[in-house]
Amino acid sequence: MANLKEIRNRITSIKSTMQITSAMKMVSAAKLKKAQDAITAMRPYSSKLSELLQNLSASLDSDASSEYSKPREVSKVLIVAITSNRGLCGGFNSSITKGVMRTIQEKYSDVTVDIFSIGKKGGDVLAKKVSVVEKRNDIYDDLTFDNVAAIAEELMVLYTNRTYDKIELVYNQFKNAATQITQVEQFLPIKPIDGGEQTSDADYIFEPSKEEIVLALIPKSLKTQLFKAIRDSFASEHGARMTAMHKATDNAKDLRDGLLLTYNKARQAAITNEILEIVGGAEALKN
Repeated sequence: MANLKEIRNRITSIKSTMQITSAMKMVSAAKLKKAQDAITAMRPYSSKLSELLQNLSASLDSDASSEYSKPREVSKVLIVAITSNRGLCGGFNSSITKGVMRTIQEKYSDVTVDIFSIGKKGGDVLAKKVSVVEKRNDIYDDLTFDNVAAIAEELMVLYTNRTYDKIELVYNQFKNAATQITQVEQFLPIKPIDGGEQTSDADYIFEPSKEEIVLALIPKSLKTQLFKAIRDSFASEHGARMTAMHKATDNAKDLRDGLLLTYNKARQAAITNEILEIVGGAEALKN
């Protein structure tokens, strides 16, 4: 059994760890509220914009389709992996790296795949396994629509100049603080709605023409789609970190309680031994 000083040192160390994990949990909980409100408010707009764009695109002739919506033979794919710059958030980052590798193995094993990394943790891991052509770790320093729009424009240029034939997003979708769902979402070309699923049957008057509206909406829709994905990932990160730090604090408490019990037993055993030695010494003196 470890001596009393070693046990006391371990208890002190665990208490310090508990203070850190508890503080990190509270910080993430505060940030989560703001990030959750932002993504919750954004989802209806993003969803309706995508739906409108898909319905309009489906009603156009193929000749009038935008270059962003024309599918082509896939020989080179770019996967945008959205992770975080920091760890201590459970399996948040590893779920994305695993999702990227699974997507490559299941869908693109016979084509060239490059990675566009948003977030330091995912980029560092994926760089050891596949080709990472660019890392954008600074986006979380100032997460605004304008900054994300610049990345979206870069991706659109890579698609239109035929550097890549397909671009996909892999990110964690926020469900609640304890649950994040790994999503693989097609970014380019714009995915058309399935036949018969057009949701808008109303007779609209378009001014200007449908073609002009679609061409104006496509860049906006793509920027919004990427911004929503990063916002989703941002909220998921704080939810995952809050949950991980809550579990870490609980585990530290259990470990501390176990060590306190061990410490008390060891101290009681030492006291009992001292009493026995005193009694034995007294009896020896009497004899």
